[in-house]
Amino acid sequence: MNSLFKAIVKLVQGLSKAVLRFPFTVFCLICATVLTCYMISLHKTPDLIIQKLMFVFLLGSFLGVTAQFACERFQLLGRLRLGAYLLSALLTLGYYWIILPAPAIDYGVGARTSVAVFSMFCLFIWLPSFQGKFDFNSVGLIHFKSAFTSILYSGVLAAGLASIIGAVDTLLFRVNSDSYSYMMAIVWIMFSTTYYLSLLPRFNSQTELEQNYAQEASHYPRFLDILVSYIAVPLIAAYSLVLLAYFVKILNTKWPSGHLGPMILAYSAIGLIIYILASRLENRFAFFYQRIFPKLLIPVVVMQLISVYIRLNAYGVTESRYYVALFGIFSIVIGIILSFKPVNKNGLIALLAAGFAIFSVIPPVDAFNVSRSSQIARLENMLQAEGILADGKISPKTNAEMTLRLETTSILNYLERRNYLEEVVWLPDDFQTNRDMQKTIGFEPAYKYMWSDINNFYANLDMQKPLSIEGYDILLQAGIYRGMEPRENMTYKFEVRGVPYQIVLEPISSQEAQVSLQNAAGEKMVSTGLYDFAVSITGISNRPKDALDSEELTLDVEGSNCKLRIIFQNINITYGSGGDAGADYSMFILADVPSKNQ
Repeated sequence: MNSLFKAIVKLVQGLSKAVLRFPFTVFCLICATVLTCYMISLHKTPDLIIQKLMFVFLLGSFLGVTAQFACERFQLLGRLRLGAYLLSALLTLGYYWIILPAPAIDYGVGARTSVAVFSMFCLFIWLPSFQGKFDFNSVGLIHFKSAFTSILYSGVLAAGLASIIGAVDTLLFRVNSDSYSYMMAIVWIMFSTTYYLSLLPRFNSQTELEQNYAQEASHYPRFLDILVSYIAVPLIAAYSLVLLAYFVKILNTKWPSGHLGPMILAYSAIGLIIYILASRLENRFAFFYQRIFPKLLIPVVVMQLISVYIRLNAYGVTESRYYVALFGIFSIVIGIILSFKPVNKNGLIALLAAGFAIFSVIPPVDAFNVSRSSQIARLENMLQAEGILADGKISPKTNAEMTLRLETTSILNYLERRNYLEEVVWLPDDFQTNRDMQKTIGFEPAYKYMWSDINNFYANLDMQKPLSIEGYDILLQAGIYRGMEPRENMTYKFEVRGVPYQIVLEPISSQEAQVSLQNAAGEKMVSTGLYDFAVSITGISNRPKDALDSEELTLDVEGSNCKLRIIFQNINITYGSGGDAGADYSMFILADVPSKNQ
C-alpha cells in the first residue's frame, strides 16, 4: 500500500511539474477538453465557432511546447519566458483571425492546421539538439518512450474508468451515457498529453539533478533494442527488397501511376523513424541499417517521383499529389545528406521536415494555390480543345464524349468541394455542379464508380412502367449468372410463322455473357455481348441506379434482317479479382425475325 501511495504521489508531482513547466499548453488542453465535452453534450454538429476554436487550441498547445523548449535552449529567451508565451498567445490569436472568415472547416483549414502542428512538433523535438547541446537521437528516443508510456497508461486508465462507470450503472444507479465520452475526452486529451509532457526532461538544464534525469530518460530499454534491431530493421529490409524487385520488374513493363506513391511515402516515413531509433544502437543489424538505408532510399523514392510525375501529367496537381511529391523530394534530400553525414547530425531530419512543411503553406507555391491553378488550367484546356470554351465564353455542347464528361465532372466537383469555383471566372457566380452543369456546359454530370479493387454496381428496371413490345415477334424472360460454367449454354426454342428459331444464352466468363438469335441449324443470325453495355450504365450520371427507365436499360442489335432487343431487369456487377467477382443479368429478350417473303 505504501508503494502504491508513493507511485500516486510521484504521478501527481509529475503532472504538477508539467502544468508549471508548460502553462500555456495546459491552458489550451483544458480549453480543448471543455469544448470537447460541450460538443458531446450537444448530440449534434456544434456551431462553426466551436469547431474553429478546437483547431485554434490544438495549434496553441503545440506552440506552447515549442515556446517552452526554445526558452530552455536559449538563455536569453529563458529570461524572457513571459514574452515567449505572450508571442505564442499572439500567434494563436492570429491563427484564429485567419480562419475566422472561413465559411466551414473545409479541407484547407484542416490541412493548414495539420501542417502547422507538424511543423511545431518537428521544431520542438529538434530545439534541444541545436548546436549539439543534446544528442538528437536521444531526444527522439525520449519522446518515443514518453509517448508510448503515456498511451499505455491512458489506455489502462480509460479501460478501468469505463469499467467502474459500467459497474455503477449496472449495480447502483443509472449513469448518463455521455459519461463514457466525457471520461475519454478528459483521459485522452488532458491526462495523456500532460503525462507525456511530464516525462520529458529539461534537456538543456545545467543543474546536476536535471542532467541525471535526462541521462536516465535517454536509457535504451532492452525490449526496444530487440524490437528495433531484430524485428523492425529486418522487416524494413525485406520490404525494401520487394520494392527493388518491383522496380526491376516494371523496367520492361508499364510504369505504375497509382498505388506506388502512398506505399513508398509510408515506407520512407517509417524507415526514417526506425533510422533515428537505430542510431543509438551498436549491434550489427543497426550498423548495416544506418549504412544502407539512406542510400537505398534514394532510388526507391526516385521510382515514386516518376510514378507521381505520371499522375501529375495525366490528372494535374491536387493537394495530396503535391504533398506526396514534396515528401519524395524531402526523402531524396535526406537520403543524400544521411549518406555522407554521421548519425549525430540526424537533427537535420526534423529541421528539414519542418522547413518543407512550412514551404507547403506559403503562397504562391503552397499546395492549395498550386492545386487550384493546375485543376482550373486543366479544365480550361479540355473545354477549349472541344470548342466549349473560347475567349472566356462557354458554348454548350450536348454530344460530348464520355471521357470529357467524366473528367469535367470530376474537376468541377473537386473545385466545388474546395470552394474554388469562385476563381473560375467564366462560370456563373452561383454555379453548382449537379444543378447547373447541364444548362451551363451542355451535358449532365457523369460519374465513374471505381472506388476500390472490389466494388459493386446494381441497376434495376422500374417495373411500375409498361414495356412496349411493338415490332417484335416474341418476348422471353431469362437470366444468366456468374456461378454458371463457361459454355454452359441455355437454349430457348420457338417458332414464328412455322419457322423454327432459338435464342441461346452463353456464359463466356464470370462477367461476360453472349445472347444470340439462331436458326434451327444453330447458325447465328444476330448476337451481342452484355458486359460492355452494363459497364456503360455505371458512368451515366449520379442518379440512383435502382429504378431506371427501360430506355436506359435497353440494348438493341440488328443483323441478317433480324432485330434483337434486350431490356435488362436487373444488373449486378462485382468488380475485382476475388471469388465473388462477376456479373448477374436478368433480362427480357425480344426478337423480330424476317417474314418468309423477305
